[in-house]
Amino acid sequence: MIDIQCFGSSSAGNAYRITDGHTALLLEAGFPYKALQRALNFRMTEVVGCLITHEHLDHSKAAKDVMKAGINVYTSQGTADARGLSGHRLKVIKAMEPFHVGTWSILPFDIQHDVEEPLGFLLANTAGDKLVFLTDTYYCRHRFAGLTHIMVECNYSLDVVNQRVASGQLHPAQKKRLLRSHFGLEHVKGFLRANDIRKVQEIWLLHLSDGNSDEERFKREIQETTGKLVRVAGR
Repeated sequence: MIDIQCFGSSSAGNAYRITDGHTALLLEAGFPYKALQRALNFRMTEVVGCLITHEHLDHSKAAKDVMKAGINVYTSQGTADARGLSGHRLKVIKAMEPFHVGTWSILPFDIQHDVEEPLGFLLANTAGDKLVFLTDTYYCRHRFAGLTHIMVECNYSLDVVNQRVASGQLHPAQKKRLLRSHFGLEHVKGFLRANDIRKVQEIWLLHLSDGNSDEERFKREIQETTGKLVRVAGR
């Protein structure tokens, strides 16, 4: 059983707590440290490690403070260099090289984003649960078997973006960057079709754009596509 808590999922900040009842992890640290403390009810010592996907501040802002609090941060060398992270609490990880944190076996994998060495994560525990965490990418070449939980970015829908460009609300250059840096509704559907979701218990849609998304529509369409329980992570 995996319990997932969302503390925020937008360009203003991203952070999630996951636990299997034995080992609690923080996924991302994209808020000021005091905000993370409050979100965790000041029980920081219960968090065993923090996984960070990439250098952008809405995912990594509190990384240094998390390490100062005695929590190991697991991220790529590219992210560590970009954020100036160092010290014994920094654990540099590489794509396709698995590691363990408590009861979790974690496989980082490469994703595509406009930063140095971004990662996604596949987390499995001793109870047989398997969670994939995928955000801030426009492509995922990997396939995953036996998933029970999916946390995936669903930032925009192409038709909404095209309408906003046509109406002058969105600059074409912004559209171009969006398509080369984020996962949209169409990507999510393709990703779900390409993977084994027979055992999936819940799908979390992450990082919805304020202007380029439609929460109710996205939830409905992914439910219709999969027949699974779908949750939209709060902004």
